[in-house]
Amino acid sequence: MRYISILLLSLVFFSCGGKRNVALNRSGGQLNGAGATFPFPIYSKWFDEYYKIDKNAKINYQSIGSGGGIRQITEGTVDFGASDSPMNAGEVKKAEEKNNSRILQIPTVLGAVVLTYNLPGINKNINLASETIADIYMGKIKKWNDDRIKKDNPDVNFPDKEIVVCYRTDGSGTTYIYTDFLSKVSPEWKQNHGTAKDVRFPVGQGGKGNEGVTGLVKQLDYSIGYIELIYALQNKLNYANVKNKEGEFITPSLESVSKAADNIVDEMTASLTLSVTNAKGKGAYPISSYTYLLVLENQKDLIRGRILKSFVKWALTDGKKFANDLGYAALPQSVVEKALQRVELINFNGKPL
Repeated sequence: MRYISILLLSLVFFSCGGKRNVALNRSGGQLNGAGATFPFPIYSKWFDEYYKIDKNAKINYQSIGSGGGIRQITEGTVDFGASDSPMNAGEVKKAEEKNNSRILQIPTVLGAVVLTYNLPGINKNINLASETIADIYMGKIKKWNDDRIKKDNPDVNFPDKEIVVCYRTDGSGTTYIYTDFLSKVSPEWKQNHGTAKDVRFPVGQGGKGNEGVTGLVKQLDYSIGYIELIYALQNKLNYANVKNKEGEFITPSLESVSKAADNIVDEMTASLTLSVTNAKGKGAYPISSYTYLLVLENQKDLIRGRILKSFVKWALTDGKKFANDLGYAALPQSVVEKALQRVELINFNGKPL
């Protein structure tokens, strides 16, 4: 409980600032990173645990969103970035030209984006079909007692209340994952809004970070929002069972996220980027995703490069045991092996670290 309390205080602290340059003290062995809020709980745990092994490994991380992580690694103001959305070709080209180094995108864990809600008097997981979710976020389903919601929840007495839609306002990998899912299940969403880290939602109100959307849902009766699973668990929020590609209503869990990844692991590209939203197969939770560390292959500092490389190798192996307790699924072993091969490419001036 003490660790969770400290973590929650950290989440509040990091969510309060506006835009900022996260390059702090870059001397010695201290590493600075920035990016996705989605994996912030597991990354914080990893940094603490690895420091017990290597007292030189002081790692600062600012939870500013995937867009911020990509921006900071591109500008060279951090030692590593973090993103839930893979960098696109344009982002990769810009970052590599600016840093004179290839960018390595290294998957670390898998997580679930959940639909959490605040329905007074209803303290259970409700069922939401994929098309229903898309229509809620397009403003086509306006009330909780809409027939389409009631059809999938015959035992629930929904209120005749307007649905308060909540979304992310920052450049967000969680938004990328969520809109990637919506684009796959709703042709209308794909055509009119598409998949991106930053989307103009047609209805609702926004919050910054997973922390911000979590706060909105907690405060606003009859609200719904998309957040990473651990934020719902830590805040004791209800979340929906979502209909998958096989027509099953699936509860987000370690098992259902792992099934989503396992079912399509053979489709992973050489860059180690792969979308697992709306994955095929029985038992697969449809809003699952990898999250990635963004690392320069050619490091700019010998000492920090060695620490970074050692840390990432540890996180992918010994660090796996911390994932489940924080609501994340560890990588399939075949992906771990591929990721470790990428980590071995990290060098300093062309020489292995």
